[in-house]
Amino acid sequence: MKTILLTNDDGIYSEGLKVLWRYLKRIGNVCVVVPETEKSAVAHAINLFTPLKIKKIKIEKGYEGWIVNGTPVDCVKIGVNYLLKKKPDMVISGINPQSNMGMDILYSGTVSAAAEGAILGIPSIAVSLDGERKNNFTTAAEVTLKIIKKLEKIDIPPDTVININVPDVPLSKIKGIRLTYQSRARYEEEYEERKDPRGGSYYWLKGVFRRVDGEKGSDVETIKSGYVSVTPLHLDLTNHSFLSHLQDKCKGPGDRYHP
Repeated sequence: MKTILLTNDDGIYSEGLKVLWRYLKRIGNVCVVVPETEKSAVAHAINLFTPLKIKKIKIEKGYEGWIVNGTPVDCVKIGVNYLLKKKPDMVISGINPQSNMGMDILYSGTVSAAAEGAILGIPSIAVSLDGERKNNFTTAAEVTLKIIKKLEKIDIPPDTVININVPDVPLSKIKGIRLTYQSRARYEEEYEERKDPRGGSYYWLKGVFRRVDGEKGSDVETIKSGYVSVTPLHLDLTNHSFLSHLQDKCKGPGDRYHP
C-alpha cells in the first residue's frame, strides 16, 4: 500500500483533515503531521530560530498524528526527513475549509505544504473546499480519491503541485472536473483601525475578493460554474517570455541566457 503524508495549515482538530484521513486510509497508510496551531496564510515560511518540538497525539481510536510547533512546510520537512522511515509515495495537504485560487495561492500554507513535497521529489496535492461554511468535506474527499486514481496513470513532472479546489456542495451537485489555470483574481485590501482600552491603535486586515473578467477556464471561474478545479502549479516562478524579451532588448556579447 501507498504511504501518504497528510498535513494541513489548520491543525489536528480540523474537520477537513479528519475526513480526508478517513478516505485516504482506503488506499494507503496515512501519517498525519500538522502544526499544533492554525497557520493559515504563512505561505512557505520555515522555522529557523526556534527548535522544533513534536508530539504524538491521539484524537480517537485509530486517529492519531504528530503535532509540530512550526509551519506547514516544517511539518512536511520533519515528516519526510525524520518521522517516516522512508520517503512517502504522496504528500497531501488539506482539506482546507476555504479555497486556494488566484493570487491567494501565494499566501497559502495549504498549497505551500504540498509545494514542499514537490521540492522533495514527492508527488503532491493540495485540496481546498470553496467554503461557504456548508462543510461538504466528504465531497472534497471523494473527489480527491478519484483524482488520485487518475494521476496514478500519469507521471507528474518535477516541481509540480496539483492544486484541487472543490465547490462546497453535496457530491451529487458537482457538475464535473476540469483542468484549469491560475486566475489573476486577488483581494482588494485595507486595514481597519481599532482602539484598545488604553487608546492605542491596532489594525485588522480585511478585503474583498475581486474576480478578473475574461478568464474563462481559470480556477476561479471554473469553481463558480459548479465544477471542480484541478490546476497544475509549477515551482519555477521565472517569467520566461519576458526573460526572452529582455535578452533581445539588452543582449550584448556573452549575455544570452541558455535554459
